[in-house]
Amino acid sequence: MAEITAQLVKQLRERTGAGMMDCKSALTEAAGDMSAAEVVLRKRGLAAAAKKASRATRQGIVGSYIHQGAQLGVLVELNCESDFVARTEEFQALVHDLCMQVAASDPQFIRREDVTPAVLEREREIARDRARAEGKPEKILDRIVEGRLEKFYEEVCLLEQPFIKDNAMTVGELIKSKIAKFGENISLARFARFKIGDSAGAVETQSGD
Repeated sequence: MAEITAQLVKQLRERTGAGMMDCKSALTEAAGDMSAAEVVLRKRGLAAAAKKASRATRQGIVGSYIHQGAQLGVLVELNCESDFVARTEEFQALVHDLCMQVAASDPQFIRREDVTPAVLEREREIARDRARAEGKPEKILDRIVEGRLEKFYEEVCLLEQPFIKDNAMTVGELIKSKIAKFGENISLARFARFKIGDSAGAVETQSGD
């Protein structure tokens, strides 16, 4: 087991933004392995975020991003519990990152629960027909279809997408890590992506506070 030095704790703090004692505890649990300690902190953050998920979010900000050349623009509304958190640089940076994510990845929904039944059924049929065309046995078609639906969710649901700045985490995990850090709930209310020649409109959550 590697010695848990102050320098090691400092490095983990710089990489994760977690508190000193949390970093030291995670490094101890991970036997001094920096990457494993990050995973420990992420899991703890997800657990903490889950406890706050039902709390109302009636503050927040609307962020915007206009891509170079002004052919593509994004608006994102991100909510939190307090105006204090909404005004912090880190919260505003999170909104900016979400705008960049929408611009780069072109999601169609916020979360998998928002995918309409018609779209879901269409994707199921496409996945099933494709599997049959590939000669897959009928008895495993359902499992193949479900696996391909997971990939579909990753492509079209913002919270399921790999985060563009760190594809080891999803956008949903990124937000949960911020919930753990800020100590209050954060919810993505809606986004809109405007591209010249594209008539797509705003996308908003189907379940609000």
